[in-house]
Amino acid sequence: MKRKIPSTSALVCFEAAARHESFTKAADELALTQSAVCRQIASLESYLGVPLFRRTRRGVVLTEAGATYSRRIGQRLDAVERDTLALMAHPGLAGTLDLAVVPTFATRWLVPRLPGLAKQQPDLVLNLETRTRPFLFADSDFDAALYAGTPEQVGNWPGTEAVALLREDLVPVCSPALIAPGRALAPAEVAAFPLLQQSTRPYGWRRWFAAQGVQHPRDSAGPRYELFSMLAAAASHGLGMALMPPLLIESELARGELVVACDRPQRGERFYYFVTPERKAGDPLVTRLRDWIVAEAAASAAAAGSA
Repeated sequence: MKRKIPSTSALVCFEAAARHESFTKAADELALTQSAVCRQIASLESYLGVPLFRRTRRGVVLTEAGATYSRRIGQRLDAVERDTLALMAHPGLAGTLDLAVVPTFATRWLVPRLPGLAKQQPDLVLNLETRTRPFLFADSDFDAALYAGTPEQVGNWPGTEAVALLREDLVPVCSPALIAPGRALAPAEVAAFPLLQQSTRPYGWRRWFAAQGVQHPRDSAGPRYELFSMLAAAASHGLGMALMPPLLIESELARGELVVACDRPQRGERFYYFVTPERKAGDPLVTRLRDWIVAEAAASAAAAGSA
């Protein structure tokens, strides 16, 4: 069946004209004449049977239909450009994967390990884009995802397969300026410090104190931070105690910017998962990436256990 798709040249002209709301600026960008751009857009409007611009004394203005169409066409042309550049950069290699990631885990755990992946698998190009919630793989171009959640949440993600990587255990940390060198606090002593809160885990401190048998009437009080990276920065600057997964602050612990204030980790309810859509089952590139990440996670867990 013949596809119902307009001319690519017309779409490129329309996208540029819509972005600038100017046929003249679009012509300058595309190295065409203004009349050529006008003809392409007139041809597109005739093909669609829908006016995309209103002509005014001052120039052109997108119609409502034109504005909606331009947003969608712009996204698709961007995707075509990305795929084209990826193929040109790696001719003959189907070595590009698009991975959806939760931001802090990506920047603090995954990215520092990517040089190792580049050495082991130099033909595999990994593109990262943040996503914090489950999505429909059928409506995206992602090949896989790194996701943080509970087993129930991952189990309710339709059309996917998931491999658990690391559990998000939490431990109190702070700047070394807040406690004496080499000293470990008792759980009750932690309660005397300002408590930095993570906004997506509002009862984190409450659960930690309860597990230690300590009552704290104001365990939910304190400034809130949306991301663990913000929480780590606040704690390293001496603003208070933070309840953090050690796997996300490896650099700060190694540099001495943060120290474990009380070595009583709270067993986490959440895990980090490598998630793939069922349509990618058996894909050799996705399998290579999954196996590498699983091995890195196992090594990370072993190192944490021996610390």
